[in-house]
Amino acid sequence: MSISQRSFGTVDGESISLYTLSGPDGTQARITNFGATLVGLDVADALNQMTDVTLGFDALDGYLVPGPYMGAIVGRCANRIRAGRFRIDGHEYCLALNDGSNHLHGGTRGFDKVVWVAEDRTELGEIPALAMRYVSPDGEEGYPGTLTVEVVFTLTAPAELRIDMSAHTDRATVVNLAHHSYWNLSGRPGGTILDHELSINAKYYTPVDDGRIPTGRVEPVAGTPYDFRVPKPIGRDIGNVPGGYDVNYVLDGEPGVLRLAARVHEPVSGRAMELHTTQPGLQFYDGSKLDGHCRGKGQTLYCAHTGFCLESQHFPDSPNHPEFPSAVLRPGQVYRHSMVHRFYSAIGL
Repeated sequence: MSISQRSFGTVDGESISLYTLSGPDGTQARITNFGATLVGLDVADALNQMTDVTLGFDALDGYLVPGPYMGAIVGRCANRIRAGRFRIDGHEYCLALNDGSNHLHGGTRGFDKVVWVAEDRTELGEIPALAMRYVSPDGEEGYPGTLTVEVVFTLTAPAELRIDMSAHTDRATVVNLAHHSYWNLSGRPGGTILDHELSINAKYYTPVDDGRIPTGRVEPVAGTPYDFRVPKPIGRDIGNVPGGYDVNYVLDGEPGVLRLAARVHEPVSGRAMELHTTQPGLQFYDGSKLDGHCRGKGQTLYCAHTGFCLESQHFPDSPNHPEFPSAVLRPGQVYRHSMVHRFYSAIGL
């Protein structure tokens, strides 16, 4: 069990590193301090063959272009904010508009495009742990307050990756951090995820308008193509979802408590993944906007539905919906967000 480090290039003259966390069962997580990004994660299939189950790039250059946020920590506020505007204590703040007329994933230079300070937190002979730290100055991308953020990646058990996020501020602000990996449990570069069997522990979801902004309503999934309470292939009902799945679920259970949010099973490899989280919401995105112009690992063209995202989070546009769980963070408070990705073999699940 260890962490190794090597060069991953430079950004504006600053050296970027790639860190490899290795577990005793052969599981490996590769993370760069550019964007606190998970570059790759090797886990076993039912035949104990180790394969990378994430989309991404072989070199740093792929992560420098705008979007699609592969493997990155996105923030200061993940997901969309209507018109890039919100109010705290009567004061209006204006953010960058980088998704049509809306703000997305922290703006034009969000946390996915900054250099984080890395620290090996592994104790001798213990499980590998890597901390990433970033200080976002007051006014960055229009957000108020100096925000200090820490993200810790840990291989907590065989085939289990834990991510713990925390933040504090010197001024009232909004915080909604998310991990934005694209997953494909088949391990086949460029293969579809439509046959992956997905279940989500949510009875309700937040419908959106044409700009993918929540209307403010919370509606039951029952009787809709958004119902994943019982496992089903991602592609089964996708034809009844205009534009594909890109929707926030209201997770069952108590926010703040680590609980099972979703389970995915890929029937050919036998790989399965559980996502446990403390957050109130989960954004499920089916990768429908990948259009074949993005050339990733091994020069693979990433086309629609070659990867999916499960982003635990606060609800989209929360700062403009007082009826949603609050994303406001004030001095003296600590933002906390934990998630666990647990992998195992499940032939015939």
